[in-house]
Amino acid sequence: MRVAVVHDWLYTIGGAEQVLREILACYPDADVFTLFDLLSVEERWKLGFEKSRTSFLQKLPMLARYHRSYLPLMGIAIEQFDLSSYDLVISSSYAVAKGVITGPDQLHVAYVHSPMRYAWDLQHVYLKESGYDTGLKSVIARSILHRMRLWDVRTAHGPDAIFTNSQFVARRVKKIYGRDARVIYPPVTLSSRDTALPAGNHFLAASRLVPYKRIEPIVRAFNAMPDLKLVVAGDGPEAGRLKKLAGPNVNFAGFVSDRRLRELMATARAFVFAAEEDFGIVLVEAQSEGAPVLALGRGGARESIAAGGPHATGMYFESPDPASIADCVRSFVARETAISRADCRQHAAFFSAERFRRQLVSAVNEELEHFHAGRQRRSLPRLVA
Repeated sequence: MRVAVVHDWLYTIGGAEQVLREILACYPDADVFTLFDLLSVEERWKLGFEKSRTSFLQKLPMLARYHRSYLPLMGIAIEQFDLSSYDLVISSSYAVAKGVITGPDQLHVAYVHSPMRYAWDLQHVYLKESGYDTGLKSVIARSILHRMRLWDVRTAHGPDAIFTNSQFVARRVKKIYGRDARVIYPPVTLSSRDTALPAGNHFLAASRLVPYKRIEPIVRAFNAMPDLKLVVAGDGPEAGRLKKLAGPNVNFAGFVSDRRLRELMATARAFVFAAEEDFGIVLVEAQSEGAPVLALGRGGARESIAAGGPHATGMYFESPDPASIADCVRSFVARETAISRADCRQHAAFFSAERFRRQLVSAVNEELEHFHAGRQRRSLPRLVA
């Protein structure tokens, strides 16, 4: 059986690329297709492949910085891959990868991290961040995104089966595409520590410093709690503005290595997160290091945090505003000793890479059995009385 794995694009290693790595661990002989690949040789080795097959976008300038500017070309580019010689196609899609063209005798399974959020529910955020929210550029951008939504819905009927990373995304898939999806939670790189470290005296927020990650309300919440210390790890275009509004109890660590981030998680009193994520791998990473999580009670966080019962691993705040976040932090401080750091680590263990590989292979094998059984039925001659 020849296998092709199609990923949107490769220029950094994030959560979607961790999923790609585990897919390739299940199918090590698969050929990798992607719109463009800007990874180093070492990074490709870490993901489990030596060379990828790219589209014509690979030759276009300034891909790493301005790849979203090529959005109108991505649907066309993904459709140019010739996958006709493969028996099984697995797409890893958060933009256009699910739109590859396959034939009736090929099984196409799509792992949809999310429908294109900047074309759907994050459209207004994307337009504002790109400077396309007003004027003629806005009209052109909105027209392009409208066409992308039409293309996105049309190509959603191509995969024979859709897997998603959370029930939250499965509901989005049902609403946008009208398709049922099977949930296979993504793999998380769990802590390598044998036991949890004792908590230090800081709370931690970590993400790219962009508006939709909502670091600002977290900073403002801690400005109102000068007796509590917050460390913000990460960098981005919002860094300068956030530093100016932060109080003396808020420290910006800037970009940190994965090892340093894990240390900050392992010694944090709690990890604070105000964005609405499809799943939120970083929330599970923090729990695996023993840190309870205080998160916005929307999206994938509802599935990755245990907020009730005798083995709670965190708490929710219902609104991403400073007052709601501050109330949650204060409530956590009042019951901090009731949340076990060992329970946090045990809860996170459910989302291991081994569990993901086991569930993925099982689900793909089921789809292969149904696919071949259906093809055999279609090939039987029809008897005419």
